Amino acid sequence: MGGWRSSAASPQILHYWGLAALDRQPPSINSAARSHFAVLLLTGPPLFPRTGTAGILTPSLGRGHAARISHNCKFFLMPSVVVRYGQMRFQGVFTTSGGREYARGVRVIVRTDRGLEAGEVLCESNDEVVARMKDPMKGQILREMTAEDAHELEKIRHQAGEEIKVCQRQVERLELAMQLVDVEHLFGGERIVVYYLADNRVDFRELVKLLAGEFQTRIEMRQIGVRDEAKLLADFGDCGVPVCCNNHLAQMPPVSMKMAKVQKATLDPTKISGRCGRLKCCLRYEYETYEQILKELPALGSMVATPEGTAKVIGHEVLTQQVMVVTEDRRRILVPAADVSLAPVEKKNGENHTDKDHTDKDHTDKDHTDTTPTKK
Repeated sequence: MGGWRSSAASPQILHYWGLAALDRQPPSINSAARSHFAVLLLTGPPLFPRTGTAGILTPSLGRGHAARISHNCKFFLMPSVVVRYGQMRFQGVFTTSGGREYARGVRVIVRTDRGLEAGEVLCESNDEVVARMKDPMKGQILREMTAEDAHELEKIRHQAGEEIKVCQRQVERLELAMQLVDVEHLFGGERIVVYYLADNRVDFRELVKLLAGEFQTRIEMRQIGVRDEAKLLADFGDCGVPVCCNNHLAQMPPVSMKMAKVQKATLDPTKISGRCGRLKCCLRYEYETYEQILKELPALGSMVATPEGTAKVIGHEVLTQQVMVVTEDRRRILVPAADVSLAPVEKKNGENHTDKDHTDKDHTDKDHTDTTPTKK
């Protein structure tokens, strides 16, 4: 088997051999890479492999051609990473140039649809990661943040305090019914984003004109909710770690009181509310696990067969997968769910059936009360 040689082969043949080569690559090379490699073959000098088996590319490449193709492939593939940027901690998929790789935590300067911004690399982008993201932003990493970039970013953050004072002064002068929360000045200076709270719609056209004249840049007004306010301003939660919305949560899903009841959390609003005054986002983390386990436990009020005899289910210990039962001699005991089964009950016509026919399959909120006796 020989190596590569120049050939006047048609573009169709070159395209065929290029895809055959990619078929032998790891699954990490996606369909976009196939088209990029095909473009490389069609636009570069015609190269054709001498091989004894159709559709299989021989590895014995000429050194010059192999090095050039390897370099060009890295350029065309453009690996991408997930970057978190902006004060609202947006997440997007950003391409890198020259095949450069960035480790987690590296601070970079990126170009987004808003302009130049500072960001932080989170992880490598792949199909699984992108599938977990909802409409991720797209952009490009320009460079790793330098000492000069870090100094400029710190300068911009110091200016934000004065910019908030100017905005507040204009809001009071115009007597607008809105509460300023924060001001974000983009790294590239393309715009200033003003975050505010308001109960009703606010006509801020005059305010935008005044601020644009003051700062000589584009002004964007963005109305947010109390959860977003905590995302911008909050630091630590009751648990002693940074609040979730300002750390790893890209989206804030709805949380209901039912989630707290199912998990037998305290219903004291002061203890299950976060820095935003709403129910804590962490109440949702284990809710699906609780729901799944509850489906496998016998319903409250059902008669079950236990090693201690027939008993009635009066409570659940979800995480330990145990049930609280009361026996025929009025004893309350905890029994592993694996050791209980629905007890047969005699019908009037003499046929046997399980007690499941007499119990409600649905686990209502009031059923999930902790019936474990308090130890004195």
